[in-house]
Amino acid sequence: MTAAPAAIPQLKTNKPEGIDLYARFALAGALGCSITHSAFTPVDMYVTFIGSSSGSSSFSPVIRNEGIGALATGFGPTFAGYFMQGAFKFGDYEFFQQKLVDVLGAEKAKQNRTAVYIVFAGCAEFFASIALCPLEATRIRLVSTPGFAGGLIGGFGKILKNEGIGAFYSGFGPILFKQVPYTITKFVAFEKVSEAILSQFDDKSQMSAGASTAVNLGSGLIGGFAAAIVSQPADTMLSKINKTKALPGEGTVSRLIKIAGELGLRGSFAGLPTRLFMVGGLTAGQFAIYGDIKKLLAKCASFPFTSFDTDLN
Repeated sequence: MTAAPAAIPQLKTNKPEGIDLYARFALAGALGCSITHSAFTPVDMYVTFIGSSSGSSSFSPVIRNEGIGALATGFGPTFAGYFMQGAFKFGDYEFFQQKLVDVLGAEKAKQNRTAVYIVFAGCAEFFASIALCPLEATRIRLVSTPGFAGGLIGGFGKILKNEGIGAFYSGFGPILFKQVPYTITKFVAFEKVSEAILSQFDDKSQMSAGASTAVNLGSGLIGGFAAAIVSQPADTMLSKINKTKALPGEGTVSRLIKIAGELGLRGSFAGLPTRLFMVGGLTAGQFAIYGDIKKLLAKCASFPFTSFDTDLN
């Protein structure tokens, strides 16, 4: 009597789930945001300088006085701040979106997906801004006040010692005013453009890695342009409010009203062409990097957000 053949062991894919999965989403978002924002540090420094300077549009004196290294001012807080912000923004967006799909069901959530994009992009940005605000305040002070401190740790410590922890969140209102519309516009525009492009493919799961990255880049570029225009006035106000201390008894709202009056409509959009270039480029890079890292770490589709697309899950 011959023995029965041994069973062939089945290989497991070990696809991550639960906290492990969302931690990978968060890491992908952290890397996507920190890498792109750090790469654009010189451009961001120029935009911040123009937005916070009093009428001057020339950056040459700063380079003459501080050297070419001035272009890297704020690199430390930029990397650290956007690493944390990217983790919360992308990780929370994925988490909230998937949980809603679980509650409502895929079909109902898909029918109302634009509202879902808006609500959860705003929620994700709220938590991300809490993490970003202290480091963004430090970055702006380093950039707008040459010689303020030697770097992230020195600048952070100096603000904390001289002005207290509240100084880090003096710009929290403006940063929400800037970041929430920015993130909602960025995510919704990205989702809509990528949906339109992907609808032209019969089998999206068979797209090459290069093609999927190109979709993410193109959709992110358009999303970045839209987000830059929507958030430009608040970005200029944020640069102004973080440059100087509040007067005794002056609240955040009164400071914002005062700054808005001083800037006017034209002043609110100072530096927009440069910011279009910067935000368009970094947003395209964010979605491309996020999609590729997400595919590598989370073992799922390379398109950033696929909760509503059963062809990609």
